Amino acid sequence: MKIGFASDHRGFQLKNELIKNLKDQYEVEDYGTHTEESTDYPYYAFKLGEHVQKQDVDFGVAICGTGIGISIACNKMKGIRCAKVDTIEEVIATRKDNDSNIIAFGEKMPVEKALEMVKTFVETPTSEEEKHIRRRNMIHIYEEKK
Repeated sequence: MKIGFASDHRGFQLKNELIKNLKDQYEVEDYGTHTEESTDYPYYAFKLGEHVQKQDVDFGVAICGTGIGISIACNKMKGIRCAKVDTIEEVIATRKDNDSNIIAFGEKMPVEKALEMVKTFVETPTSEEEKHIRRRNMIHIYEEKK
């Protein structure tokens, strides 16, 4: 299992902590930023999203100040389904129901909670229930029209 990580300057500390704690359990890729110098989250969202699109990584984790901006930027990319999550229940639902391939956190997410959420995200299978397949397909069809 290979997980890509990306953040802006505000998510830098949490990103580094997650990578440090997960690198012995998963293959990890760090797509930046690599300093706490002010930077723009869309650049890193798009960088992570491109690697998810190319299937260089199985899943992505995106972090910015609130998790909102970076998730919006990720979701502008074809085939990317990014969810900004705050609870384990949201993590399970977004993987199971939506087949999300990136999760986003805000910088204030506690490290231990974020670790549990990342592990849950990559280990939760996607539902094969007809209603979830139908809904995911509706999104895919709409996305293809653009």
